[in-house]
Amino acid sequence: MRCYCSICRKTAGGGGYSINLGGAAASLKVRGEDNITVFHARIDGQESPGERRFCKTCGSALWVWDPRWPELVHPFASAIDTDLPVPPERVHLMLGSMPDWVQPDIREFDKQFEEYPDESIADWHASRGLIVD
Repeated sequence: MRCYCSICRKTAGGGGYSINLGGAAASLKVRGEDNITVFHARIDGQESPGERRFCKTCGSALWVWDPRWPELVHPFASAIDTDLPVPPERVHLMLGSMPDWVQPDIREFDKQFEEYPDESIADWHASRGLIVD
């Protein structure tokens, strides 16, 4: 999933987007937890309950966790240090807030959305037989 929203753009690098993954929170394994800090974005003047984790040494975006969905975690693909599978398609979302200078790499089977799609990340995986127990 490539997100082009302004918060992801600002916190996850200079490419104009971030690549977010979805996973079971219980599966996240972290080394060096004392080097991690938490940030809560302000959206429309309100503090988000979502917790964005960053390295407090270098500022790298690591993952997002939200207490409204405690069983889920959303790491940034760039923070994962193990091999990741190549998806059968990619989802480009929040294209409506993409800056003019970003040129998305949209391929034949990729899905595109101006905002968030109706299909959840879990439903996307399930409909493609990609749920791992």
